[in-house]
Amino acid sequence: MKNRAMLAVVFSGLCLFAIPSAHAQAATSKDAPAASDQYAKLLRQDLRSQKKQLIAANLTLTDAEATKFWPVYDQFSAEMTTIGDQKYALIKEYAQDFGTLTDEQAKGLLSRSLALDEAATQLRIKYVPIVNKVLPGTKTATFFQIERRISTLIDLQISSQLPLVQDQK
Repeated sequence: MKNRAMLAVVFSGLCLFAIPSAHAQAATSKDAPAASDQYAKLLRQDLRSQKKQLIAANLTLTDAEATKFWPVYDQFSAEMTTIGDQKYALIKEYAQDFGTLTDEQAKGLLSRSLALDEAATQLRIKYVPIVNKVLPGTKTATFFQIERRISTLIDLQISSQLPLVQDQK
């Protein structure tokens, strides 16, 4: 059951980030960007829901711990979603400019991508003591281990679907 849930999360992530290339291909229709963005928003909401379910299935909490933990998780997730929104915008920009990127654009995209990776890491660091106030150390570590595994799988799926930057020379 846990493997199927993990596959569902990964598949949702894969579907989500196939959208920018579809967005770039459908640029001739003025309704396509809005439809693509709405579809991406729905997929991302579903992905966050599946991620929460997967964490709940793998993080054994008492009722008292759950009462304290889930509001903290929701706050963490909302802040992580902001970073995800920026990643999605970056991927859309890459898809839109793919094949015509200048050296400066490519360096800018790389710099922004690395900054978003750093922001996600800093957010996790920020939340370790917050989560540790509501959960014991082993459960705090388990939560961040699960969260990072899921994020890594999603990132792997996304990166495997993005074409490499091509030298225009």
